[in-house]
Amino acid sequence: MIKYYQHTQIGYLLIIAFAIVPLFLVYIMTVHGFSWIVFSSIVIIGVCLVVFATLTVVIEEDVLRIRFGPGVIRKSFSLKDIESCHVVKNPWYYGWGIHRTAHGWLYNVSGSYAVEIKMKTGKKYLIGTDVPNDLETAIRQSMERTVG
Repeated sequence: MIKYYQHTQIGYLLIIAFAIVPLFLVYIMTVHGFSWIVFSSIVIIGVCLVVFATLTVVIEEDVLRIRFGPGVIRKSFSLKDIESCHVVKNPWYYGWGIHRTAHGWLYNVSGSYAVEIKMKTGKKYLIGTDVPNDLETAIRQSMERTVG
């Protein structure tokens, strides 16, 4: 398949947060002794760090794909099913990760900018990115290419 667009955003602040907390927990265990609860928390945070540290967006011939980290969590959108797209600035409290907002499902690792895609079914999705104009342009061009 031909890739028309690919960009990976790194969530640096997320990485820092997910790195500081385990270091603090390790310190707690060295002072107070081993704890399975603390150890389990370190493992869970480590897994979250690997899974949610990056968000990659790829546009291939007829599909827009997004994936967090190594691809355990991913989603695909058929370009022919996208009705429209535009850049949006999300409020700070929308945060990071994957969750439902008042404007649709959000996929984000950092920052407040996203490209909102509206599907022909009426569903909306927000794809977080540090290059919103580039992503919007790539989606629009790919939609035109798919229709034409």
